[in-house]
Amino acid sequence: MEKKPHYNPGPRPQNAGPRPQQQPQRDRRLPDRNAKDPNNINENIRAREVRLVGDNVTPGIYPIQEARQIAEELELDLVEISAQADPPVCKILDYQKFLYQQKKKAKEIKAKASKVVVKEIRFGPQTDDHDYNFKLKHAIGFLNEGAKVKAYVFFKGRSILFKEQGEVLLLRFANDLEDYGKVDQMPVLEGKRMIIMISPKKK
Repeated sequence: MEKKPHYNPGPRPQNAGPRPQQQPQRDRRLPDRNAKDPNNINENIRAREVRLVGDNVTPGIYPIQEARQIAEELELDLVEISAQADPPVCKILDYQKFLYQQKKKAKEIKAKASKVVVKEIRFGPQTDDHDYNFKLKHAIGFLNEGAKVKAYVFFKGRSILFKEQGEVLLLRFANDLEDYGKVDQMPVLEGKRMIIMISPKKK
């Protein structure tokens, strides 16, 4: 029973105990910091030799120390871009600038993928042929540009009595656009508007 206190002398000294424990903790944190980077760089590259590629070096296989020295002389970073290769492939470049450009490209790709442009075209329930053909031409242009077309007939006052006529107009509109787009939503009456949605056809 009296042997239990013998487990405490290690952590018990307050001056000596915490200091030796702090140094290993810093070492353990290093991989966490490096894990945030998508590539190994400089001292974090563990291969004995690497294949250098790029515009600012003579391509070839170099010992890791020589590759790091070249990067230092150019005041740039040695970046591992293909860790699975044998030997790993590295480039010498400005890593912070490289990361910035990668993030910028990713944002641009995301913006293009998520950005959906919707163009609205409004009709009256008794739109004449001249006005109809004018708006049909605009819709073809919108669809060719990759935008969706939201066409609707607006019923003002008692013109709601002509809702069947508005539906026929929208179906005719969709039919005339069948070579350029596909119908996402058949004519639906929402309040005073009857709406149809048309998406561009994939090329």
